[in-house]
Amino acid sequence: MSEPLTYGLGPEWTPGPDGVPFRRAARVILVDEYDRLLLVRGHDAGEVTRSWWFTVGGGVDASEDVRDGAAREVFEETGLVVGPADLVGPVLTRSAVFDFARVTCRQDEQFFLARVSSADAVSDDGWTELERDVLDEMRWWHLDELAAAVSAGAVVYPEPLPALVRGLLGGWDGSTPHLDESSV
Repeated sequence: MSEPLTYGLGPEWTPGPDGVPFRRAARVILVDEYDRLLLVRGHDAGEVTRSWWFTVGGGVDASEDVRDGAAREVFEETGLVVGPADLVGPVLTRSAVFDFARVTCRQDEQFFLARVSSADAVSDDGWTELERDVLDEMRWWHLDELAAAVSAGAVVYPEPLPALVRGLLGGWDGSTPHLDESSV
């Protein structure tokens, strides 16, 4: 039996109809009691000088419910426990095409919102070997500080994240906008 084609990225990546690696992903916008946003900074395995900030989350297994996958990813990447019922949304969907490790990838994402306590310790104990290679830090951001960092050249995905989170702090209105970042 041959190994499934994973492009060196992980087993959840499969060839799309056009041959481009594809996966479904769940992302969680984690906000603490001070309205700070927890983000992860990573770099490209194929171009280590390229880095960006992004929300916690990752691939959803083929048979996995997206909320279950989101909760699992929060625990694996941060050590924080968030149940599927604690997730608000989806507050955003996103289609993206991006290069990672010199491979063009396509990903469809659902974003959820969850409130957590900053008093709970954040841990990278659940990171995979690939994550340990490409993830550099986790940090709580005040939105004004994040917006200033973006203005100064920091890269954040999705790009409108500071404005999206600011709009969600007063509560979710039930809408699920779609962000298409799928042009290469």
